[in-house]
Amino acid sequence: MAQSMEIPRRLIIAVGGNALQAAGTQGTPTEQMDVAAATAHALLPILQLDNELVFTHGNGPAVGKLLLRNAFARDRVVPMSLDILVADTQGATAYILAQAFENALREVGNPRHVAGLMTQVEVDPDDPGFKNPTKPIGYFFSESDAAALMAEVGWKMKEDAGRGWRVVVASPQPKHICDISLVDALMKQGTVVIAGGGGGIPVVRDEKGRRHGVEAVIDKDLTTALMAKILNIDTMMILTAVSRVAVNFGKPTQRDLDRVPVSEMRKHLADGQFPAGSMGPKVEAAIQFIEGGGKRAIIGSLDEALPALRGETGTHIVPDGEA
Repeated sequence: MAQSMEIPRRLIIAVGGNALQAAGTQGTPTEQMDVAAATAHALLPILQLDNELVFTHGNGPAVGKLLLRNAFARDRVVPMSLDILVADTQGATAYILAQAFENALREVGNPRHVAGLMTQVEVDPDDPGFKNPTKPIGYFFSESDAAALMAEVGWKMKEDAGRGWRVVVASPQPKHICDISLVDALMKQGTVVIAGGGGGIPVVRDEKGRRHGVEAVIDKDLTTALMAKILNIDTMMILTAVSRVAVNFGKPTQRDLDRVPVSEMRKHLADGQFPAGSMGPKVEAAIQFIEGGGKRAIIGSLDEALPALRGETGTHIVPDGEA
Protein backbone atom coordinates (compact mmCIF):
# COMPACT_ATOMS: atom_id res chain seq x y z
CA MET A 1 0.00 0.00 0.00
CA ALA A 2 1.62 3.20 -1.16
CA GLN A 3 -0.04 5.68 1.15
CA SER A 4 -0.76 5.78 4.87
CA MET A 5 -4.43 6.03 5.76
CA GLU A 6 -6.00 8.18 8.44
CA ILE A 7 -7.43 6.16 11.33
CA PRO A 8 -11.24 6.63 11.26
CA ARG A 9 -13.01 7.97 14.32
CA ARG A 10 -16.01 5.66 13.82
CA LEU A 11 -15.42 2.06 12.80
CA ILE A 12 -17.19 -1.28 12.35
CA ILE A 13 -15.22 -4.54 12.34
CA ALA A 14 -16.46 -8.02 11.43
CA VAL A 15 -14.58 -11.00 12.83
CA GLY A 16 -15.18 -14.55 11.61
CA GLY A 17 -16.58 -17.48 13.52
CA ASN A 18 -13.00 -18.70 13.86
CA ALA A 19 -12.44 -15.89 16.38
CA LEU A 20 -13.55 -18.50 18.95
CA GLN A 21 -12.77 -21.83 17.32
CA ALA A 22 -9.48 -22.26 15.53
CA ALA A 23 -9.04 -24.82 12.80
CA GLY A 24 -8.07 -28.22 14.12
CA THR A 25 -9.62 -27.72 17.57
CA GLN A 26 -12.75 -29.24 19.08
CA GLY A 27 -14.08 -25.94 20.37
CA THR A 28 -14.03 -26.88 24.05
CA PRO A 29 -14.77 -24.05 26.51
CA THR A 30 -11.07 -23.73 27.34
CA GLU A 31 -10.10 -23.67 23.67
CA GLN A 32 -12.73 -21.04 22.92
CA MET A 33 -11.52 -18.85 25.78
CA ASP A 34 -7.91 -19.22 24.63
CA VAL A 35 -8.74 -18.34 21.02
CA ALA A 36 -10.84 -15.37 22.16
CA ALA A 37 -7.93 -14.14 24.29
CA ALA A 38 -5.62 -14.34 21.27
CA THR A 39 -8.22 -12.46 19.21
CA ALA A 40 -8.46 -9.78 21.89
CA HIS A 41 -4.69 -9.27 22.02
CA ALA A 42 -4.54 -9.03 18.23
CA LEU A 43 -7.22 -6.34 18.36
CA LEU A 44 -5.90 -4.56 21.45
CA PRO A 45 -4.21 -1.72 19.50
CA ILE A 46 -7.61 -0.88 18.01
CA LEU A 47 -9.51 -1.41 21.26
CA GLN A 48 -7.25 1.18 22.90
CA LEU A 49 -7.93 3.88 20.33
CA ASP A 50 -10.10 6.85 21.27
CA ASN A 51 -12.85 5.87 18.85
CA GLU A 52 -16.45 4.73 18.43
CA LEU A 53 -16.27 1.03 17.77
CA VAL A 54 -18.68 -1.81 17.01
CA PHE A 55 -17.85 -5.45 16.31
CA THR A 56 -19.90 -8.09 14.56
CA HIS A 57 -18.98 -11.75 14.49
CA GLY A 58 -19.75 -14.99 12.69
CA ASN A 59 -21.21 -18.11 14.26
CA GLY A 60 -20.89 -20.74 11.53
CA PRO A 61 -18.96 -23.32 13.57
CA ALA A 62 -21.06 -22.80 16.70
CA VAL A 63 -24.55 -22.81 15.18
CA GLY A 64 -23.59 -25.86 13.12
CA LYS A 65 -22.55 -27.64 16.30
CA LEU A 66 -25.92 -26.89 17.92
CA LEU A 67 -27.72 -28.09 14.81
CA LEU A 68 -25.81 -31.36 15.04
CA ARG A 69 -26.79 -31.70 18.70
CA ASN A 70 -30.39 -31.07 17.69
CA ALA A 71 -30.23 -33.91 15.19
CA PHE A 72 -28.53 -36.52 17.36
CA ALA A 73 -30.45 -35.77 20.55
CA ARG A 74 -33.84 -35.32 18.86
CA ASP A 75 -35.32 -38.44 20.46
CA ARG A 76 -34.37 -37.26 23.97
CA VAL A 77 -34.44 -33.45 23.85
CA VAL A 78 -36.91 -31.32 21.90
CA PRO A 79 -34.97 -29.66 19.03
CA MET A 80 -34.81 -25.86 18.97
CA SER A 81 -35.57 -23.77 15.88
CA LEU A 82 -32.70 -22.21 13.95
CA ASP A 83 -33.49 -18.65 15.09
CA ILE A 84 -33.14 -19.77 18.71
CA LEU A 85 -29.87 -21.53 17.91
CA VAL A 86 -28.59 -18.27 16.37
CA ALA A 87 -29.67 -16.42 19.53
CA ASP A 88 -27.87 -19.00 21.69
CA THR A 89 -24.62 -18.63 19.78
CA GLN A 90 -24.95 -14.84 19.56
CA GLY A 91 -25.23 -14.53 23.33
CA ALA A 92 -22.49 -17.05 24.11
CA THR A 93 -20.04 -15.60 21.59
CA ALA A 94 -20.67 -12.03 22.75
CA TYR A 95 -20.05 -13.15 26.35
CA ILE A 96 -16.75 -14.84 25.53
CA LEU A 97 -15.51 -12.01 23.28
CA ALA A 98 -16.60 -9.23 25.66
CA GLN A 99 -14.83 -10.92 28.55
CA ALA A 100 -11.67 -11.43 26.48
CA PHE A 101 -11.71 -7.83 25.22
CA GLU A 102 -12.16 -6.38 28.71
CA ASN A 103 -9.49 -8.66 30.19
CA ALA A 104 -7.01 -7.54 27.53
CA LEU A 105 -7.88 -3.90 28.18
CA ARG A 106 -7.50 -4.28 31.95
CA GLU A 107 -4.08 -5.89 31.53
CA VAL A 108 -2.84 -2.59 30.09
CA GLY A 109 -4.76 -0.45 32.59
CA ASN A 110 -7.50 0.64 30.20
CA PRO A 111 -10.97 1.00 31.85
CA ARG A 112 -12.96 0.92 28.60
CA HIS A 113 -16.17 -1.11 28.79
CA VAL A 114 -17.40 -3.73 26.34
CA ALA A 115 -21.08 -4.60 25.91
CA GLY A 116 -22.74 -7.38 23.93
CA LEU A 117 -26.24 -6.71 22.59
CA MET A 118 -28.76 -9.30 21.46
CA THR A 119 -29.61 -8.19 17.93
CA GLN A 120 -32.65 -9.14 15.89
CA VAL A 121 -32.47 -8.52 12.15
CA GLU A 122 -35.57 -8.33 10.00
CA VAL A 123 -35.70 -10.14 6.69
CA ASP A 124 -38.29 -10.36 3.92
CA PRO A 125 -40.45 -13.51 4.35
CA ASP A 126 -40.56 -13.75 0.54
CA ASP A 127 -36.78 -13.56 0.14
CA PRO A 128 -35.70 -16.10 -2.52
CA GLY A 129 -33.03 -17.33 -0.11
CA PHE A 130 -35.70 -19.33 1.72
CA LYS A 131 -36.35 -21.40 -1.41
CA ASN A 132 -32.68 -21.97 -2.22
CA PRO A 133 -30.57 -22.64 0.91
CA THR A 134 -26.95 -21.71 0.24
CA LYS A 135 -25.38 -20.68 3.58
CA PRO A 136 -22.84 -23.31 4.76
CA ILE A 137 -22.59 -23.81 8.51
CA GLY A 138 -21.00 -26.22 10.95
CA TYR A 139 -18.60 -29.08 10.48
CA PHE A 140 -17.02 -30.36 7.29
CA PHE A 141 -17.90 -33.94 6.32
CA SER A 142 -16.72 -36.38 3.69
CA GLU A 143 -19.11 -37.01 0.81
CA SER A 144 -20.05 -40.44 2.16
CA ASP A 145 -20.71 -39.13 5.68
CA ALA A 146 -22.73 -36.27 4.23
CA ALA A 147 -24.85 -38.71 2.25
CA ALA A 148 -25.52 -40.71 5.40
CA LEU A 149 -26.52 -37.61 7.36
CA MET A 150 -28.81 -36.37 4.62
CA ALA A 151 -30.56 -39.74 4.63
CA GLU A 152 -30.73 -39.96 8.44
CA VAL A 153 -31.80 -36.45 9.49
CA GLY A 154 -32.96 -34.84 6.26
CA TRP A 155 -30.35 -32.11 6.06
CA LYS A 156 -29.52 -30.33 2.85
CA MET A 157 -25.75 -30.43 2.32
CA LYS A 158 -23.35 -29.18 -0.35
CA GLU A 159 -19.63 -29.34 -1.09
CA ASP A 160 -17.94 -26.17 0.19
CA ALA A 161 -15.02 -24.76 -1.82
CA GLY A 162 -13.08 -28.03 -1.91
CA ARG A 163 -12.98 -28.29 1.89
CA GLY A 164 -15.69 -30.89 2.42
CA TRP A 165 -19.46 -31.14 2.69
CA ARG A 166 -21.45 -28.90 5.04
CA VAL A 167 -25.05 -28.25 5.98
CA VAL A 168 -26.58 -25.40 4.00
CA VAL A 169 -29.47 -23.29 5.30
CA ALA A 170 -31.56 -20.38 4.10
CA SER A 171 -29.72 -17.06 4.14
CA PRO A 172 -32.05 -14.13 3.34
CA GLN A 173 -30.79 -10.58 2.88
CA PRO A 174 -30.87 -8.37 6.00
CA LYS A 175 -33.40 -5.55 5.68
CA HIS A 176 -33.51 -3.82 9.07
CA ILE A 177 -31.39 -3.90 12.23
CA CYS A 178 -33.73 -3.84 15.21
CA ASP A 179 -32.92 -1.39 18.02
CA ILE A 180 -29.89 -0.01 16.16
CA SER A 181 -30.27 3.21 18.16
CA LEU A 182 -28.98 1.35 21.23
CA VAL A 183 -25.79 0.42 19.38
CA ASP A 184 -25.34 4.05 18.35
CA ALA A 185 -25.88 5.37 21.89
CA LEU A 186 -23.35 2.99 23.43
CA MET A 187 -20.76 3.73 20.74
CA LYS A 188 -21.06 7.45 21.41
CA GLN A 189 -20.36 6.80 25.11
CA GLY A 190 -17.08 5.10 24.20
CA THR A 191 -18.29 1.58 24.92
CA VAL A 192 -17.03 -1.14 22.59
CA VAL A 193 -20.20 -2.75 21.26
CA ILE A 194 -20.58 -6.34 20.07
CA ALA A 195 -23.78 -6.64 18.02
CA GLY A 196 -25.28 -8.40 15.02
CA GLY A 197 -23.58 -11.64 15.99
CA GLY A 198 -24.03 -14.49 13.54
CA GLY A 199 -25.67 -12.03 11.15
CA GLY A 200 -28.37 -11.32 13.72
CA ILE A 201 -31.34 -13.34 14.93
CA PRO A 202 -33.52 -13.66 11.80
CA VAL A 203 -37.06 -12.33 12.26
CA VAL A 204 -39.99 -11.20 10.14
CA ARG A 205 -42.65 -8.66 11.06
CA ASP A 206 -46.38 -9.36 10.64
CA GLU A 207 -49.15 -6.94 9.68
CA LYS A 208 -49.51 -5.82 13.32
CA GLY A 209 -45.81 -5.09 13.67
CA ARG A 210 -45.09 -8.18 15.76
CA ARG A 211 -41.80 -10.01 15.16
CA HIS A 212 -41.42 -13.73 14.71
CA GLY A 213 -38.28 -15.81 14.30
CA VAL A 214 -37.62 -17.72 11.08
CA GLU A 215 -35.42 -20.67 10.14
CA ALA A 216 -32.35 -19.02 8.62
CA VAL A 217 -28.81 -17.77 9.21
CA ILE A 218 -28.10 -14.29 7.85
CA ASP A 219 -24.62 -13.64 6.47
CA LYS A 220 -22.75 -11.61 9.08
CA ASP A 221 -20.79 -9.58 6.51
CA LEU A 222 -23.98 -8.41 4.80
CA THR A 223 -25.43 -7.47 8.19
CA THR A 224 -22.21 -5.60 8.96
CA ALA A 225 -22.52 -3.58 5.75
CA LEU A 226 -26.13 -2.68 6.57
CA MET A 227 -25.24 -1.69 10.14
CA ALA A 228 -22.45 0.52 8.84
CA LYS A 229 -24.84 2.29 6.48
CA ILE A 230 -27.46 2.92 9.17
CA LEU A 231 -24.82 4.12 11.67
CA ASN A 232 -23.17 6.44 9.11
CA ILE A 233 -19.87 4.60 9.41
CA ASP A 234 -17.69 5.17 6.34
CA THR A 235 -14.98 2.55 7.06
CA MET A 236 -15.76 -1.15 7.37
CA MET A 237 -13.19 -3.83 8.14
CA ILE A 238 -13.71 -7.57 7.60
CA LEU A 239 -11.05 -9.66 9.31
CA THR A 240 -10.27 -13.17 8.16
CA ALA A 241 -7.36 -15.61 7.91
CA VAL A 242 -5.54 -14.05 4.94
CA SER A 243 -3.70 -10.76 4.50
CA ARG A 244 -5.30 -9.90 1.17
CA VAL A 245 -7.98 -11.05 -1.24
CA ALA A 246 -6.53 -12.77 -4.31
CA VAL A 247 -7.70 -13.55 -7.82
CA ASN A 248 -6.79 -16.90 -9.40
CA PHE A 249 -6.30 -18.17 -5.85
CA GLY A 250 -4.05 -21.21 -5.59
CA LYS A 251 -2.93 -21.00 -9.22
CA PRO A 252 0.46 -19.96 -10.66
CA THR A 253 -1.22 -16.75 -11.81
CA GLN A 254 -2.50 -15.85 -8.32
CA ARG A 255 -2.48 -12.09 -7.76
CA ASP A 256 -3.11 -10.36 -4.44
CA LEU A 257 -5.34 -7.30 -4.56
CA ASP A 258 -4.23 -4.12 -2.85
CA ARG A 259 -6.31 -0.99 -3.50
CA VAL A 260 -9.18 -1.80 -5.87
CA PRO A 261 -12.03 0.26 -7.33
CA VAL A 262 -15.46 -1.19 -6.57
CA SER A 263 -16.27 -1.76 -10.26
CA GLU A 264 -13.21 -3.98 -10.68
CA MET A 265 -14.15 -5.93 -7.57
CA ARG A 266 -17.67 -6.47 -8.89
CA LYS A 267 -16.22 -7.81 -12.16
CA HIS A 268 -14.02 -10.28 -10.29
CA LEU A 269 -17.06 -11.41 -8.30
CA ALA A 270 -19.11 -11.87 -11.47
CA ASP A 271 -16.25 -13.87 -13.00
CA GLY A 272 -16.50 -16.41 -10.18
CA GLN A 273 -13.20 -15.52 -8.53
CA PHE A 274 -14.58 -15.71 -4.99
CA PRO A 275 -16.32 -18.92 -3.79
CA ALA A 276 -19.70 -18.53 -2.13
CA GLY A 277 -18.57 -20.53 0.90
CA SER A 278 -15.49 -18.45 1.71
CA MET A 279 -14.47 -15.09 0.23
CA GLY A 280 -17.62 -14.48 -1.84
CA PRO A 281 -19.88 -13.05 0.91
CA LYS A 282 -17.09 -10.82 2.21
CA VAL A 283 -16.48 -9.31 -1.21
CA GLU A 284 -20.22 -8.94 -1.85
CA ALA A 285 -20.65 -7.14 1.47
CA ALA A 286 -17.72 -4.82 0.72
CA ILE A 287 -19.24 -3.98 -2.67
CA GLN A 288 -22.66 -3.29 -1.14
CA PHE A 289 -21.05 -1.07 1.48
CA ILE A 290 -19.13 1.04 -1.04
CA GLU A 291 -22.03 1.29 -3.49
CA GLY A 292 -24.22 2.36 -0.55
CA GLY A 293 -21.99 5.34 0.18
CA GLY A 294 -19.09 3.89 2.19
CA LYS A 295 -15.61 5.25 1.63
CA ARG A 296 -13.42 2.22 2.35
CA ALA A 297 -13.97 -1.48 2.89
CA ILE A 298 -10.96 -3.43 4.13
CA ILE A 299 -10.55 -7.21 3.99
CA GLY A 300 -7.49 -8.38 5.86
CA SER A 301 -5.93 -10.60 8.48
CA LEU A 302 -6.99 -10.56 12.11
CA ASP A 303 -3.32 -10.52 13.11
CA GLU A 304 -2.71 -7.39 11.02
CA ALA A 305 -5.79 -5.40 11.99
CA LEU A 306 -4.13 -2.08 12.86
CA PRO A 307 -1.64 -2.16 9.95
CA ALA A 308 -4.56 -2.88 7.62
CA LEU A 309 -6.49 0.02 9.07
CA ARG A 310 -3.47 2.25 8.43
CA GLY A 311 -3.32 1.06 4.82
CA GLU A 312 -0.10 -0.93 5.19
CA THR A 313 -1.68 -4.28 4.28
CA GLY A 314 -5.06 -5.75 3.40
CA THR A 315 -7.27 -5.35 0.36
CA HIS A 316 -8.95 -1.94 0.23
CA ILE A 317 -12.09 -1.59 -1.87
CA VAL A 318 -12.86 2.06 -2.63
CA PRO A 319 -15.26 4.03 -4.85
CA ASP A 320 -14.37 4.30 -8.53
CA GLY A 321 -11.97 7.14 -9.19
CA GLU A 322 -10.26 6.86 -5.80
CA ALA A 323 -8.06 3.81 -6.36
